[in-house]
Amino acid sequence: MGCCTQVQLRQIMVPNAFCNLPQCHLVESPYLRKLHDLINNEAKALDGIYLVPNGVHSILQIKEQQFAMHCDAMKEEFKLLSEPFKVFDFEFWKRPESNRKTEVCIKATNDGTIHAIVSWWLLQLDNEGTIFYCTGPKWISDQSKSFFPGMGNWCDHWKQCIWFLPEKGMTVCKHQEVFVGARHTKTSISYRVKTSLEKEDGGHCDPSPGDNQIFLTPEQIAIYGDCNWRLSMFNVIKNALKQKVSPMCIVVDDSLFLPIAIASLSKSAHVIALFPGLREKGTHYLQAVASSNFYSMDRLEVLRTRNQQLTMENTHQTKVGLFVGEPFYYGNENVLPWRNLRFWKERTMHDSVLSKDVLIVPCKGILRACAMSLPDFWRSRRCLQEIEGFDHSVANSTLGACGDLPADEEGPCLPFPIWQCGESKRLSDTVSIMEFDFLKPISSCAGTAQVEFTESGICHGFVLWIDWMMDSSTELSTGPDKGYWKQAVKLLNKPVAVGSHGLTLADCFSTEIKASFDPSSGDLNIKYVFF
Repeated sequence: MGCCTQVQLRQIMVPNAFCNLPQCHLVESPYLRKLHDLINNEAKALDGIYLVPNGVHSILQIKEQQFAMHCDAMKEEFKLLSEPFKVFDFEFWKRPESNRKTEVCIKATNDGTIHAIVSWWLLQLDNEGTIFYCTGPKWISDQSKSFFPGMGNWCDHWKQCIWFLPEKGMTVCKHQEVFVGARHTKTSISYRVKTSLEKEDGGHCDPSPGDNQIFLTPEQIAIYGDCNWRLSMFNVIKNALKQKVSPMCIVVDDSLFLPIAIASLSKSAHVIALFPGLREKGTHYLQAVASSNFYSMDRLEVLRTRNQQLTMENTHQTKVGLFVGEPFYYGNENVLPWRNLRFWKERTMHDSVLSKDVLIVPCKGILRACAMSLPDFWRSRRCLQEIEGFDHSVANSTLGACGDLPADEEGPCLPFPIWQCGESKRLSDTVSIMEFDFLKPISSCAGTAQVEFTESGICHGFVLWIDWMMDSSTELSTGPDKGYWKQAVKLLNKPVAVGSHGLTLADCFSTEIKASFDPSSGDLNIKYVFF
């Protein structure tokens, strides 16, 4: 018989096993409260519009889930109400349990209101427990940073998770016991919070809206709860209705605020909402909030026709006197800003039913831009080359790499909220590149702007956005200083040293940006030249 050799196979799992933990903090944050508490933020508005009236609060809200965000951007307004604590550990070398529940008792470290639970991963990478990687924010203690390598470096893929407490949160006192219940499934972790003196943070107990519940993004909830935004929109609609007698009004997008505002402000207007994304859910929603907003559904209807040109039959043989949008398209939140020029396309498609003196809201869009230093974001989108002896360049096209591209290639514009881009610095004033005139049918257009650098630094790209002129005097901006909208980021192939004339020895002192809009595709082409 031949010799037999026994071979023992050993599996190595990275991350390993025994300390793969979701770490958590209880936090107070006015900004995070704005992202989910529409009920109490709406109560501060002076417009008399109720998007979430008593009895139907749950019909419009964010999903009950964790949301990924870079918490370092909110460091200055975070108040920590606990020490970091763990809820589960996961041993990746064995098959995980599909469902687990636990409850931990935490002592509050400060007086305050718990608005959210922030969580991140602490990963043990080796068997011996000597190598750890933490995906937590920078404001973890310095001692933890030195113990866990990898902490403190901005990585786009290492966002933290935010779990919102319902409505205005939970008030706690220093040293008070807080009970955090956690449950995980195969794909998610959820939390419930209570004190020894309170019931679980269940919020309002409304009748279940069933399948008609509308879930909006946290950013859209914040917009609808923003008193300044609401007041601006309210006054624009109020002024427009003063110019019309018993108008036929079209709300062309998925705005929930506008049809209610029009129906509440005018007892003679007839409102047709198209709701291209919300569809039947939008109809049910308008019915549910009608009595609280003092309008009847015989003056407000939702058309069931989709992506079709309106006819005079649709408008009851009446020309449209008011054509409006925010613009907001449900399910379209992660696209480039100019994708909302869909409003212009639809205004053109429905041109035959518009009256000669129709009021268009918004009446104009303005493409604006500025130059910025974005070192973290540029590195996160840089082309891969050889890493630890392995060629990773094959993954560049799949990952959408932009930085360090070959000279004959150009990266795309990326939709991203600048306040979540890590380190950033404006290097120029804002410039206007071109305008989109919604009073006229859609057409190709182009524009050029000269950008003079006002700060010295390394330019990594340009940030572009659209500001909306709702009427001749009301402008709603979606720029990088606004925390509720995504901008378009055009990264450079290679960063460029820039500066002001006479103040620095820089490579460039200005640049020219050219943009052209193609109405057939909805694309915006961006070109630039440094001087």
